[in-house]
Amino acid sequence: MNSVELIESFSEFKDFKNIDRPTMMRVLEDVFKTLLRKKYGSDENFDIIVNTDKGDLEIYRKREVVPDGEVVDPNKEIAYSEAIKIEPDYEVGEEVYEELEVIEFGRRAILAARQTLKSKIMELEKDEVMKKYSDRIGEIVSGEVYQIWKREILILDDEGNELILPKSEQIPSDYFKKGDTVRAVVKKVDTRNNNPLIILSRTDNAFLAKLLELEVPEIFDGLITIKKIVREPGERAKVAVESYDDRIDPVGACVGMKGSRIHGIVRELKNENIDIINYTTNTQLFISRALNPAKISRMELDEENKTAAVYLQPDQVSLAIGKGGLNIKLASRLTGYEIDVFRDTDDEEYDIDLDEFADEIDNWIIDELKAIGCDTAKSVLDLDKDELVRRTDLEEETVNEIVKILKEEFEEE
Repeated sequence: MNSVELIESFSEFKDFKNIDRPTMMRVLEDVFKTLLRKKYGSDENFDIIVNTDKGDLEIYRKREVVPDGEVVDPNKEIAYSEAIKIEPDYEVGEEVYEELEVIEFGRRAILAARQTLKSKIMELEKDEVMKKYSDRIGEIVSGEVYQIWKREILILDDEGNELILPKSEQIPSDYFKKGDTVRAVVKKVDTRNNNPLIILSRTDNAFLAKLLELEVPEIFDGLITIKKIVREPGERAKVAVESYDDRIDPVGACVGMKGSRIHGIVRELKNENIDIINYTTNTQLFISRALNPAKISRMELDEENKTAAVYLQPDQVSLAIGKGGLNIKLASRLTGYEIDVFRDTDDEEYDIDLDEFADEIDNWIIDELKAIGCDTAKSVLDLDKDELVRRTDLEEETVNEIVKILKEEFEEE
């Protein structure tokens, strides 16, 4: 193996791992200094010249010419009779620079050096990846789907670094295939089997925050601040924003003309419904805004216990609660208050939309009832239990439980 072949074999690591030239030269020098110390006991009087572009490696040994018979250290001194064989003009006291052939180290030593270099390059690469992504936690990155497993997806960035998007960090409706480009936020950097483990997320609040920052220049410039984000990934999110410039409408700026700014984010989040809310320190007003689109009639606050009793007209209750209770749940998380909804009416003939029972009755059961024309609690109670069993695919036990839940609601009222 000559020097050209050797450097070419080493260069493959540089090309594959994208190590910068100064680092590569330093590592190569360290590897060959180790070889020199093993062979000659010291590397002090050796010069190593590496040219990774041309594939050149030159090693020169510097020795002082001494009279014949006076050589004490053969590594640092050379007898006069040996020196003139290299160059006839050498005299005692002069320094001889002699080039060493790489092959002189022996094939076994060279292979060992190659293995050492491989190990060092891999460690450098690991450190570089760890440092790069540790500095990018909370930032959005993109990559190409390389492999899909049951619990996670392997993504490669532009430099071929491996990134992991766990199933738990994916939006429920996310569907990727090999070759797709994926955007996500860097959630954390860890190690697995002594290798860098870069965890991405599309469900983290930071992902939505960064998407807003990319789409809304006022957020990027610091004119609008995101005070808080709560979300059920892929379903709904509420974002409280505040402007430090009275001339800027924070909600309008985030939504954009005809929704131009928010639409791109909604598509990226698989049609996640995003409510932008103007933040305020007025708790009642903030809760009222958080329950949008419902219109509140009145409210009773218990600041000590962090609870709020909200009264609405019957037709507004289902809006406040939202599908599956999602709207009121997110509003509670956003405001920090436990919100209870009550119907503000004296009309004994009021009815209750079935969707308001989504926290007690499964959605598929509600859909079964709607399929036979029962959209409200009273429309169900008006039917005989036997008729409900006959007209739906529900078991008698299930029907009895539904009727019990609906009756209790009216008894409470």
